[in-house]
Amino acid sequence: MPGVTSTSTHIATGNTARRALLRAVLAGGAALGAGTALSTSPAVAAGPTHRPTTPQAALRELRRGNHRWATRHQTHPHEAGTDRLLAVSGQHPFALVLGCIDSRVPPELVFDQGLGDLMTVRSAGCVLDEAVLGSIAYGVLELDIPLVMVVGHASCGAVTAAVHAAETGDELPAHIAYVAEQIRPAIDHSQTGPARVDATITANVRLVRSRLAAEHDLAERTATGRLAIVGARYELGTQEVRLVP
Repeated sequence: MPGVTSTSTHIATGNTARRALLRAVLAGGAALGAGTALSTSPAVAAGPTHRPTTPQAALRELRRGNHRWATRHQTHPHEAGTDRLLAVSGQHPFALVLGCIDSRVPPELVFDQGLGDLMTVRSAGCVLDEAVLGSIAYGVLELDIPLVMVVGHASCGAVTAAVHAAETGDELPAHIAYVAEQIRPAIDHSQTGPARVDATITANVRLVRSRLAAEHDLAERTATGRLAIVGARYELGTQEVRLVP
């Protein structure tokens, strides 16, 4: 019927417009304020040409940046006034780093990256919940980020607590128990003592990476080569990031 077709088209157009507005607001491309009209500019401005656009290029840039950090040759990129002005119109991160909350492992420093280069999501032990998954999905699906890196680290307190609780049966306080339960499946029972904690740190990276890879929307992108999801470890002693096979 003509009326039904017209109404359906109108609804579809409205949904598309609302989705575009949502992208604009979340990406920083639209300004909302008293007496300020909604921006009619594109939701996400064209990204800088120097940013990596493929998973392989993004991974190379992270590895180069970490090498600069580990060898004390940081360049502190994209901190100038022009970079700050460009950031006002939108964001174009080339990688998303899911890391631990540990204060010794800040991704922008560890990978020697600057303003707008990385989207970072951090939780104790890199544990996944709906907020973390939603944040990662937003970065990949809405901002078209080509690389997700799960970064665990040596001497992780969250993993240590999870292993200790599993071994002793001690009750952990408040919401820390949730973190420990999420890490528990990764505990490496073939090791003992400090070696068990260290092995579990690596196993937990693999577990989180595999859970992300199983997410339907992310899996579709990895299947077509638009996205790579990799695991890595940061060694506090050497300050190097190494990939976890």
